[in-house]
Amino acid sequence: MLETGFGYWDAIAWIVAFIVICIVVYIIRSMGKKEHRKEAEEPFFSGVELPDEKVHVKASNIYWGFIESMKGYYDVMKKMHDGIINNYISWFVFIAVLLLITLFAKEVIP
Repeated sequence: MLETGFGYWDAIAWIVAFIVICIVVYIIRSMGKKEHRKEAEEPFFSGVELPDEKVHVKASNIYWGFIESMKGYYDVMKKMHDGIINNYISWFVFIAVLLLITLFAKEVIP
């Protein structure tokens, strides 16, 4: 651990660290391409050329791989969820009570 004599909130140490980080960031940034034009920048879309008209990408397309890999979990969760807010709140209260009982039982029982 770094012992400064003033604890962890030594202002001068933090300022020096900030300046060193800024210098490192500037050096790394200066190694970038000089011919980059910001006005010609287009968003990266996995290397695919986008058509001229606007394209709407659905969230299901963006998260497809994640959802596909967790398909077993999501199938079980879809069966459990019925869309009624009272059920969600009752589960939340039930879990919160269990957590509180666990925390207080740990304090009471040595």
